[in-house]
Amino acid sequence: MAEIVQQRIEDRIPELEQLERVGLFTKKEVKSIIKRVTALEYKLTRLIVNKEDFIAYIQHIHYQFKREEIEYPIIHRINSTFRRATNKWKDDVQLWLSHVAFCKKWATKGQISKVFSSMLAIHPDKPALWIMAAKSELEDRNSSESARHLFLRSLRFHPNNQKVYQEYFRMELLHSEKLRKQQKDLEKAEMDLGEYEFSPEILRGKLAEVVYRNATGQIKEAAFVISLLNIAAIFDFTKELQDTILQDLQTNYTEDSFTWDFMAKRELEAPGAGEELQTAKGRASDINRREERCCQVYEEGVKSLNSESMWTCYVAFCLERLKRKTNVQELKEKVSDSPLTANAKVTLKMSVSFYETVDFKLAFSFFCSLQENRPLSKAFFTRMIQIEKEQETPKMHNLRDCYERVLQEFGTTDDDLWLQYIQEELGPLGQPENCGKIHWRAMKFLEGESVERFTSKYTLLQTGHL
Repeated sequence: MAEIVQQRIEDRIPELEQLERVGLFTKKEVKSIIKRVTALEYKLTRLIVNKEDFIAYIQHIHYQFKREEIEYPIIHRINSTFRRATNKWKDDVQLWLSHVAFCKKWATKGQISKVFSSMLAIHPDKPALWIMAAKSELEDRNSSESARHLFLRSLRFHPNNQKVYQEYFRMELLHSEKLRKQQKDLEKAEMDLGEYEFSPEILRGKLAEVVYRNATGQIKEAAFVISLLNIAAIFDFTKELQDTILQDLQTNYTEDSFTWDFMAKRELEAPGAGEELQTAKGRASDINRREERCCQVYEEGVKSLNSESMWTCYVAFCLERLKRKTNVQELKEKVSDSPLTANAKVTLKMSVSFYETVDFKLAFSFFCSLQENRPLSKAFFTRMIQIEKEQETPKMHNLRDCYERVLQEFGTTDDDLWLQYIQEELGPLGQPENCGKIHWRAMKFLEGESVERFTSKYTLLQTGHL
């Protein structure tokens, strides 16, 4: 062990002498460094070593970066120490990523590929690492071919991973964009393009289309297709590809609410007439027209796909536009249309949102109309009570009505509801003399252990401990 340490110290002597020659350290400081390094090296050669010792050693070496003429041997030593550490703790992903970060900082691009290759051999089950490696090849080494190779390898391990396909799709579009820029620069410089190969298909994004076809063959979800369409829309040369994806979406995914939601919102982004947009009145008219077209798509969607998710998308759109104060009255009428009450969950969400953003009376009327729908939840009535109590002048008879209705549904098992009703009567709006009747009814309605819990809590309430 001592021989190994001595050899490593001797390997460092030339660079330490260089540190002294360039005036970064005195002879005394160099001796101190050797002493410190010797102690650290002995720690790393023990039979039982700690990861923290490797990190401390790396940090100690790293602090000596001060002049270009001594950087290379120190970089080499840190890389070597990282390799020793990752060989010892192969499962520590953060340690691997620290090595990658070091290589990026000190521009050792060739080393990055080796680190990623070693890491992926041990952690092929982590899609994020494949994506990082491919991005590194593309961005740090400017190698689209290597990035493509890594994505293809990753898909063998993760054939149904959406993120891998999305980033692979993006990479091919970036590659096409880079080639288009190169071609444009060469043409601008009036250089002969004969020795350069610029495939028209690749320039139009055909490789990305191949990725799209493979991806949608594996993952048949509208939301995923839309995510690829959104990526394609970032690039200005992908109109043909976007049209292809859009056509597939409208043909193959009409049973998915995401499709209708996306197609409806596209109407809001449709460009208006240039002359009309010159005046405030013209802009308002244009917005109204786009909202109307959007609503027409939603109406068609709910007729074709009468599901909770479809109604939720429609309601969410209406509420979002209500917050913007555009076409408020017309949208209120659309949201309050009776077909929406066919789904209690959607309508409950809509009523709460109405109260929070637009109109309390309309929200409360929705709650009242829903009270006959089944099944109802405790949260439904709790929200109804909360809305009433938050008014400037809450009415006790409305609160009593809410409590009576919720107790009809849950009064046999929920002792807390009876206690809340009693506390309400003890409050400034209530009549304390009603508490006795409510207590008697609770003892009669509650079942099993609920009776004992109610009795204990009621006693605490009477003594002021609840």
